[in-house]
Amino acid sequence: MYLYHYYDRRTGPFRSLTSIPREEAKRVLEKIRQEKPDSFCAQRDGEYITRRLNCEARLRKEFLAIGGVTDIDSPHYMVLGESRWLSTWYEQSDCIKIPVEKFDISKISFTYGDSMPTFNFKDGKEYREKVYDYEGILKVIEKYGLPQEWNDDGRYGPERYVEAHVWTDDVIKDYL
Repeated sequence: MYLYHYYDRRTGPFRSLTSIPREEAKRVLEKIRQEKPDSFCAQRDGEYITRRLNCEARLRKEFLAIGGVTDIDSPHYMVLGESRWLSTWYEQSDCIKIPVEKFDISKISFTYGDSMPTFNFKDGKEYREKVYDYEGILKVIEKYGLPQEWNDDGRYGPERYVEAHVWTDDVIKDYL
């Protein structure tokens, strides 16, 4: 299996608003709105950074609770498997594809779907509000399949891909 990271070529890969101070992140988000108005990221509201930081704190806490290891406070976001939909988020989209085997899997958490709706969408599905390690997410995928294969257009709910949270700079630094 491969982890994919989608990004805008003009900005470069593995840039995260939550890895920089909050006020700087707000300025960056405003710059994205002005310079890349057609990008998915430009549609985020002023409270996005606060919500994302809260989500990351929960991801980290729950990942540590299941025995995960975190070297950094803010993860690098990737997707397990290819997602055509994510490739449309950026005006000049590009992607990096890395075999899972290159990573120390004890430093990667997963949510079945994007982590924000995973924690906020209330429909009783068993994978809501859950963080998985690699073996755990493989069991969920075995049961339900990859969301990008049955719900790439979002018609059946918010889960459109399996989100991977890489809690280390190892491997990632080779792609910066």
